[in-house]
Amino acid sequence: MESIVRNRLIHFLQEEIGVPAKEIHVAERILERLGSHDSASFVNWLPIVLWQYGLVNLEQLDRVLDWLDAASFFA
Repeated sequence: MESIVRNRLIHFLQEEIGVPAKEIHVAERILERLGSHDSASFVNWLPIVLWQYGLVNLEQLDRVLDWLDAASFFA
C-alpha cells in the first residue's frame, strides 16, 4: 500500500506541480542519506526536502501538503 502512495505522490509532483524527475531523484538521494528508507517516511519527508533545497517554492509545498492531507496520506 505504501508504495502505491509513494507512486501517486511522485505522479502528483510531476504532473500537477511540475517537478522534474531529476529533482525528485535528488530529493530521494537526500532522504536515503538521512536514513529515510521506508515509504511512510518518504511520503512525509519528500515535500519538505524538495522545499528545503529550493526544488519547490512555498506555494507548491502548500499544494502538495494539501493534496496529502486530502488523501489522508500522512502516517
